[in-house]
Amino acid sequence: MWVHPQFNPVALQWGPIAIHWYGLKYLLAFGMFFFLMRRRMALPWSPQPVWAPKDLDDLLFYGVLGVVVGGRLGQVLFYEPLHYLANPLQILMVWKGGMSFHGGLLGVIVALALWARARGRHFFDVTDMVAPCVPTGLMVGRIGNFINGELWGRVAPADLPWAMVFPRLGDGLPRHPSQLYQSLTEGLLLFVLLWWFASRPRARGAVSAWFLIGYGGLRFFTEFYREPDHFDIGLHALPLSQGQMLCLLMVAAGAAILAWSRRQGRPA
Repeated sequence: MWVHPQFNPVALQWGPIAIHWYGLKYLLAFGMFFFLMRRRMALPWSPQPVWAPKDLDDLLFYGVLGVVVGGRLGQVLFYEPLHYLANPLQILMVWKGGMSFHGGLLGVIVALALWARARGRHFFDVTDMVAPCVPTGLMVGRIGNFINGELWGRVAPADLPWAMVFPRLGDGLPRHPSQLYQSLTEGLLLFVLLWWFASRPRARGAVSAWFLIGYGGLRFFTEFYREPDHFDIGLHALPLSQGQMLCLLMVAAGAAILAWSRRQGRPA
């Protein structure tokens, strides 16, 4: 079986200045988002009024704040409330890791709603533009989790060809490299499907709905191979992990938006 190589968390260092893989993955994710959004803005059916480069700059600023603030608060409230209640100053130590996707999603939704209102745009016109550009960032983020040797998978059969031992755990058991499963599914696969779906004019809200359904469904599946978080808000008694419960809420929200979207019809 394979053994996780235990990468150095510091990617680059010049004297006292250290750049961590954790930071580089965010930089790469936002850079890919910027590139893909420029492609989306050039589409002849992009929502009116016409998107200008300054709109993207401001939108990216709002989005970064939403990801960081929402992701951190999601980790605090959804997964480790007791730990951070006892250590409140650690809430600000984002460089130590601990970011919740579902919290980051809520943070981005709030940020996009504020930006849309300030620009006089319909909320779903904005989210439909943004949604296809998000999965590549998720793909990079899961690769970052693998490099850090965190969020490992459940115990796997010893004869699984790609089973991997994570020395950080100290148990010597073969496990699923679930970070890579998630990178390929909720990252690469979701990007390909959503980018294809959004390559034609769709009813308002349809692209956003399928992002929620697609991510929620794929994450629900891969959670069966991921070690459940030992810190949550009391859902251990349920047969599903807390991540799966949150994904079911995402799928339900996506289905509701899709039903609403189908009544809107395609744009002229």
